[in-house]
Amino acid sequence: MTTHKALIVDDEPDIRELLEITLIRMGIDTQSAENLSQAYRFLEEDEFQLVLTDMNLPDGNGIDLVSHIQQTFPDTPVAMITAYGSVETAINALKAGAFDFISKPVDLNQLRDIVSSALKLSSNADAMSKQGDTESHLILGQSAQIMALNQQVRKLARSQAPVYISGESGSGKELVARMIHSNGARHEAPFVPVNCGAIPSELMESEFFGHKKGSFSGAHEDKAGLFKAAHGGTLFLDEVADLPLNMQVKLLRAIQEKAIRAVGSQTEEHIDVRVLSATHKDLAKMVESGQFRQDLFYRINVIRLDVPSLRERQSDIPELAQHMLAKVSERHGLAPAFLSTDAMQALQNYSFPGNVRELENIIERAFTLCDGETIHEKDLQLEAMAQSAPRLEEQQAPQARPQERSKPAAAVRELRPTAHAQENAHLLPRREDQSLEDYLESIERAEIETVLEQTKWNRTAAAKKLGISFRALRYRLKKLEMD
Repeated sequence: MTTHKALIVDDEPDIRELLEITLIRMGIDTQSAENLSQAYRFLEEDEFQLVLTDMNLPDGNGIDLVSHIQQTFPDTPVAMITAYGSVETAINALKAGAFDFISKPVDLNQLRDIVSSALKLSSNADAMSKQGDTESHLILGQSAQIMALNQQVRKLARSQAPVYISGESGSGKELVARMIHSNGARHEAPFVPVNCGAIPSELMESEFFGHKKGSFSGAHEDKAGLFKAAHGGTLFLDEVADLPLNMQVKLLRAIQEKAIRAVGSQTEEHIDVRVLSATHKDLAKMVESGQFRQDLFYRINVIRLDVPSLRERQSDIPELAQHMLAKVSERHGLAPAFLSTDAMQALQNYSFPGNVRELENIIERAFTLCDGETIHEKDLQLEAMAQSAPRLEEQQAPQARPQERSKPAAAVRELRPTAHAQENAHLLPRREDQSLEDYLESIERAEIETVLEQTKWNRTAAAKKLGISFRALRYRLKKLEMD
């Protein structure tokens, strides 16, 4: 069994003793220093898997030590011990490269969480290095922008600092958040994404913090809430700009105190959650206009990460397109398709207002429409996409969560109703209480069943009668679970 060792740096003997006892009980060897000079000497003489340091030391401050370790021992996580309520100090420590921070008086539960997370970092890095699987945990692409982004992802994964991810809709902000989580100490714990703009304001407190049975009308049982669901892992707040002001106050307290109180509860509960947030809106301008709290903005924007649009990294389009084609063919159990030279050139010349998400939809639709194994420029239908593209303000509207987005337009848009279906429109399913997506799928299913019966289930003949390729019919049959 590997024995971990921690360096404790604090000029108060009582604090050093408390930290030593706690870590020894966790099975961790310790070495203590009462000033920076001793700490520097111990770091040169021994190897440590964790450093705990006070901010104020007799011969300097803890941020000097953080900077020194970042430069000379970058794989060693440092946790800062700050005065109670000193949020600005904590933020400065995180920006300097501290793994995390804990306020005095030291909460032992928080201390144990920080120590456990820090020690997992080294184990995670070693495991990934042995497996040689680091590329699967990074953003796909070879452009300079993506190479720089992946370097930042690796660095931020070794921290617990809140990260604010900025970028256009569809550029991959959630994927970046997932990569930070996957490469960090919390990778085995839950990653919980939440679209802040999709939760009704009256339900937000209950959704985030949970509630007790009977705390309000309709609360028939206890509910844990999103923070509790993400305990030990990462909570990703997408479209954080859509949070109402009253919820911003409660969120700020939860992040600062690392504790939540469920609706109807009389006690607070400790939580261990890393918060990542994102939005396509300009949060700084919202702070100036009073739409977003300045204190919350500074708390979640400790480190900002900008995700480039697809227009800024067009050299990545071929790799992304081929990767998406491989995924869609594998998902539907169909033979892989390939992009012709003219199709690839058309993609690289297209502006992609919807970014990577739009490319994904284009590829999936083209995959279902192409004849044979090759996708040509006409299968991409880029002219139709450009004509139907929403105005800029509509493009930047909050996007639904992946599980809520409508399925590729190919499902119904290119399926032309036959004369038989038009004549028998009164026999088609009625919408009633169905969602639009379910209703359209039911129409598509009924139309395909009708044509298959007419052709005695000859799929080649049915595809011709429907005006689509055989591949497109196979795709739809599989998607609609009719195969």
